[in-house]
Amino acid sequence: MTDRRRAGDLIEALRSDVVSGFLLIAGAIAALIWANSPGSAAYEAIRTFAFGPEPLHLNLSVEAWAADGLLAIFFFVVGNELKQEFVHGELRNPRRAMLPIVAALCGMAVPALIYAAINVGQGDALRGWGIPMATDIAFAVAVLAVVGRYLPPALRTFLLTLAIVDDLGAIVVIAVFYTDGLSFLPLLAAFALLALFGHLQTGRGLGAVLRRSPIPSWAVYLPLAFAIWGFMHASGVHATIAGVAMGLLMRTTPQDGEEVSPSHRAEHLIRPWTTALVLPVFALMSAGVVFPGIGPLLADSAALGALVGLVAGKLIGILGGSWLTTRLTGAELNPSLSWIDIAGMSLLAGIGFTVSLLVTELSFPNDPQMMSDAKGGVLLASLIATVLAAVVLGRRSAHYRRLAESGAAAPAAGQGQ
Repeated sequence: MTDRRRAGDLIEALRSDVVSGFLLIAGAIAALIWANSPGSAAYEAIRTFAFGPEPLHLNLSVEAWAADGLLAIFFFVVGNELKQEFVHGELRNPRRAMLPIVAALCGMAVPALIYAAINVGQGDALRGWGIPMATDIAFAVAVLAVVGRYLPPALRTFLLTLAIVDDLGAIVVIAVFYTDGLSFLPLLAAFALLALFGHLQTGRGLGAVLRRSPIPSWAVYLPLAFAIWGFMHASGVHATIAGVAMGLLMRTTPQDGEEVSPSHRAEHLIRPWTTALVLPVFALMSAGVVFPGIGPLLADSAALGALVGLVAGKLIGILGGSWLTTRLTGAELNPSLSWIDIAGMSLLAGIGFTVSLLVTELSFPNDPQMMSDAKGGVLLASLIATVLAAVVLGRRSAHYRRLAESGAAAPAAGQGQ
């Protein structure tokens, strides 16, 4: 009985954002140390080892399986959580939902413009203008969980919405500007299967048949989910979009005979796996960037553009875009938040690992040195963004903790402390 209780306590702990954050950051630190150590050759051999069915075009490296496959599971959890917020939570209010969406668009445009301004006249370096556009949602949420235990939940929802929107935007940019061509037949197949997935979630028609069937639902949903992911990957669109789409299609309201909705049941089952396996392995395989040193980085315009675009561009774009949106439209900031909270979260959005590194590889396929330097710029920017955000959000978390201990209410929006 004691062992069962301990196992239950461990599983419950794995549903915590804080535990998830520590494991993810530990994986990233281990990757950085390993990639820059004498054992770096073994690290590269492991993450470049390819396996999978070649006829299905899925003979991928370990790194690709982690970034495209495992991370799709995490994106499913995030999309599912956002669906709950849109239906039952903070984002039901269109005036509040508008703010992180506009902030995300501004947080994409300003970093790209800053990068372009730094690299005008620098030849091929200008091709990397898309590098600082995307926020790495996995790392950003992890850092927020570790340093912001007492921050209002609305800030996490803001970050999730913003990061999903700018990841979607960055993937559209990749498809339009950095991909030789999309494969429309697999893309149409993915959309058709997504439509089937959404129909099954309604609990009507085939969904009702499945509910009454003795076949367990996972025996249908798992192969369907893998097929959606596989077709999305084959289309040339970043496969994590499949996870987001399925998460957003989940039904969040229980029907007759259900104790909880499929959305809550799926999150309860999958979240411990994302914490214990998905995110640490993703970090270990994706964060191992060889750091060339600060001197070479600052001398390379592509690296400098990525660095300034992520750190300064995200802050200016997200904070400035949010503030202007509240002044010029009916959008509003959640009353539990202050603008200094948004500033700290904007700094956190400067963490640009996964998609930024992908765009870097697509930008400079014929210039290994520029690619390496630009990756170093992304790495340094992510480190600076993490430190600055940790300082600001850590102080804000302490502020909210004192408010909670004193029984005082949180400040109204705009009343930064």
